[in-house]
Amino acid sequence: MRKIPFLMLLLMGFVNAQKLTSDELSIINQGDIKTALPIYQTTDADQHKTLLTLSKEIDPVDSHTATLVIRMKESLLSTDGGVGIAAPQVGINRKVIWVERFDKEGNPLEYFINPVIVWRSELQNLGPEGDLSIPEFRDQFYRSKVIQLEYVDLKGQKYSEIVEGFTAVIFQHEIDHLFGILISDKKEKEKNDSYKKVDAYKKSDSTTR
Repeated sequence: MRKIPFLMLLLMGFVNAQKLTSDELSIINQGDIKTALPIYQTTDADQHKTLLTLSKEIDPVDSHTATLVIRMKESLLSTDGGVGIAAPQVGINRKVIWVERFDKEGNPLEYFINPVIVWRSELQNLGPEGDLSIPEFRDQFYRSKVIQLEYVDLKGQKYSEIVEGFTAVIFQHEIDHLFGILISDKKEKEKNDSYKKVDAYKKSDSTTR
């Protein structure tokens, strides 16, 4: 039998790992695909489990990925003041997020596929955060003031950029969701850490993500 090169096997495994499951496709394509997907809540045991699950990468050029991106935007727009959303919050444990860019003119909403924070500043912000998936929860949290982000778009084009201030906080919050990290679980882990406080929260009064 002809041997398949090791690197080819790795590539095949990576591609297969990206394929959406039948359950994921069912959620993405349920109902009118031009409308918002319901936002998962920690008050529901099954939905809470999804929110705590580690997300996998997604194939950016899959047509279903584009549908997910569109419906996630509609979900975010359906909220009262939400400034970001991650795919686990609509029941899909895949690496897709939307972020309102307070660092750009007009504060546009932008999507990011397979986002990775490759660098974080040691200088931290301390500010309030809420969460679209955690009813009536709000607290103060520490976040890096500046991050370097890498991601791809729906064409598979790769990008890298430096983000700072309140927008960097939103990115960190949403990418935490991709690792199954909720702000309601963070407080205990931060108790013994100390940071220098700076104010990066003046650009928006909205702190729900």
